Amino acid sequence: MRVVIAGAGIVGRSIARELLGNGHRVLLVDRSPAAMKITSVPDAQWLLADACEISSLEEAELADCDVVVAATGDDKANLVVSLLAKTEYGVPRTVARVNNPKNEWLFDEAWGVDVAVSTPRLMTALVEEAVSVGELVRLFTFQQGRASMVEYTLEDSSPVLGRTVEQVRLPQDTVLVAIVRAERPLPPSPDDVLEPGDHLLFLSVPDAEAELRTILAAG
Repeated sequence: MRVVIAGAGIVGRSIARELLGNGHRVLLVDRSPAAMKITSVPDAQWLLADACEISSLEEAELADCDVVVAATGDDKANLVVSLLAKTEYGVPRTVARVNNPKNEWLFDEAWGVDVAVSTPRLMTALVEEAVSVGELVRLFTFQQGRASMVEYTLEDSSPVLGRTVEQVRLPQDTVLVAIVRAERPLPPSPDDVLEPGDHLLFLSVPDAEAELRTILAAG
């Protein structure tokens, strides 16, 4: 897979290292000469250019790219890069960094964003997930499909305890994708019996979350 990363700061370089370690090809693009720390990620390709300009994206050969990651520290730039990648080059997948949570509502398919990653939002979710039993916590949102990954830790008084997965009637557009029990992920089967402390991971839509919370929570 060929990945172009706009923004060669700490975030962009970290993503590049991970992708290279997994065997992918990576091009880092940044307009700042100070960001050209080539020795920090020597296996990546580097391009000194403004990723918000068509000429730069032509030079980066976005038409032959599988994924574009807009990872700059500027939300406006990340939106422009995502939009150009989708509309001008038909890049199959775009991932955009959200720096200011107040701008998160902009990062959707209208701006060419498939997946928006808000670091503050994700950190907040992870904190909540660590301390919240009996609360539905949204971990991640897939903008293109309007679907979210949500987590619920079953409390001792949850009405679904002792039921099998098959016996729990979930809301429409909601799927149980994993059960984490004793720190081990389990693929759910219809005959699995739900236990106190189970971490349930769902793919759902925002409109179904209130009903899902009602089904899982104690009265």
